Formats: sequence, C-alpha cells, structure tokens
Amino acid sequence: MKLRVAEVGMGGISAVHVDAWTRMEDVELVAICDIRPEMMDRYDSKITARKYTDFDEMLANEQIDILDITLPTYLHVDFAVKAMEKGIHVVSEKPIALHREDVARAYETAEKNGKCFMIAQVLRWWPEYVYLKDSIDTGRYGKLVSGTMTRIGAIPVRSWDNWMQDAERSGMVPFDLHIHDLDFLVYTLGKPEIEHVFHGMDYVHAIYKYGDARVACEAAWFHAPVQFSATYRMQFEHAVLEFNGAGLKIYKEDWTTQDMNTASNIEEGCYVPQSDGYYNELRYFADCVKAGTFPEKVKPHELEAVIDTIKEVYASK
Repeated sequence: MKLRVAEVGMGGISAVHVDAWTRMEDVELVAICDIRPEMMDRYDSKITARKYTDFDEMLANEQIDILDITLPTYLHVDFAVKAMEKGIHVVSEKPIALHREDVARAYETAEKNGKCFMIAQVLRWWPEYVYLKDSIDTGRYGKLVSGTMTRIGAIPVRSWDNWMQDAERSGMVPFDLHIHDLDFLVYTLGKPEIEHVFHGMDYVHAIYKYGDARVACEAAWFHAPVQFSATYRMQFEHAVLEFNGAGLKIYKEDWTTQDMNTASNIEEGCYVPQSDGYYNELRYFADCVKAGTFPEKVKPHELEAVIDTIKEVYASK
C-alpha cells in the first residue's frame, strides 16, 4: 500500500517537495492545501492531488499518513501539533520555530501520539555536506583547522502577505538562511562558542569556535538582484575541501586536486553524486514511517541548540 501524503503551504519551497514525492513509487500525493487557489493551480499538469483552501477540511476529508508542512515559519508547530493529534506523521520545512519552547511542544506531541516528526534540515542529506561531515567524523584529512560557510541572495520580495520580511513571523536571515549552516555545525560539531559577530536582521557574520578551530559564517539578503549561492571552504591539516555550490573539490597537501563529483572517483570510494538533498530527506522520512521507527537524524536538543545560538548571536554587540 502506498503512503498517502498531503502537503500544506504551496509557496516557493513546495515545488521541490512536490517533485520529490511524485518521484517515489511507494508514495501518493493525495491532497494539497493553500489559502490561495492559484498557488495550487500551477501544479495541475504535474499532479492529480485534491485541492483544499481549508486545512481542517482537508484533515476531515482525507486519509493521510504523512503531512508535509511547507508553510511560513511561524505556523509550523501549530499545524504539526494539530496533525499529529489526529494520528498523522509530520515532516516540516525548517526552521522548526522561532522560539525554543516550541521544540518541546512538537516532540512531546509526537511522543504522546506515537507519530514520526522531523524538521527537514536539508544539509544533513546534501551530498557535499554529508561528505564534509564524514571527513570531520573520520579524520580522513586530519583535524579541522578553519572554515568559512556562506549563504547569500536577494531579499525575498514575493511572499504571501510579505511574511518573509516580517521579523516576527520569519526571523529573517538568522532563521531563513544562516540556520542552514549553523544547524550543520551543531549537527556535526556540537553547539559552538561565539567568538565574534556582526549582524543585522538582513545579514549576519559570525565566527564560531570549536576548540582550536574557527568557522566563519556569512549569510545575507541583499537589496539587489544577487544570485543565490551557498558555499563552504574547510581547511584540514592535510587538505582543503571547497564546495562552490555546483561541485566539491579536494585540494591535497601533495598539490593534487580531486573533483569529487566526477564519476571516475567511484572506484576510489569517494565519489560524491550530485543528487537531490530534498528527495533524500523526504525519502528518509518516508522510510522511517514505513519501518515504524522514529527519525533520529534530527534531534530536538540540536534544534534547541541552534535557536539558543541564534539568540546569543543577536544578543551580542
């Protein structure tokens, strides 16, 4: 039997979720929901899911195994709790929320109702970041010495009710952009010490301390048509790993360079395919639901540590 999936919030990020679900043979996207019918109409040629403009009506009329939440940030936990209380597993786009207490509220509801719940922090499934974490965990290039992570683009100018530019509802750059890199650091290295910060609501530059290592992170929404980019450069004792958003290269201390997205590396056991992190995360969640196992890839204490660190960053001068 196929897993029956419903998605609520059919704005920008919903497209990659719809694409991922429709590529899974054991999943059926049965319903979609948005208060704006035109946002659902754009999928008419791609899916046959029933359309709803009322979330409660969708829950009442449909048999749903998984709810996928791609709503504005401030609605994530309220909708997740309502669905889990009705016996539905929930995967939600990041961030979980803007406030620490919402982490416990969501996870306690999941535990009480025996449901799977996960926040889709996509870098945990993005191939080049998976390789970076493995390199840190295994020490294959020695210890991490320093690093930089960037995530920049134009300020969002098209969002429902302009919610993206409302700090009370979106958290703006700290919770929309910077949270990706910070979550990856917490997931990989733990909660950092803050060594230096320079910030506003549309930009943040922070230097995080992990023992002797330092990682500088920059995130920004520019008031100009800057093309989105996400990169990292990590210096280890014996190599530098550089991801430019399109591919990963390893610069080694013997002065050789290895392109990690080239299939010729398969036999060496270090090929990094340019696969879809969004598909990978939703596939993981679907597999957890099918197996009846709680998704442990994203842990509540990590989500709390990310929120705490953002609050500390923005409390710093």
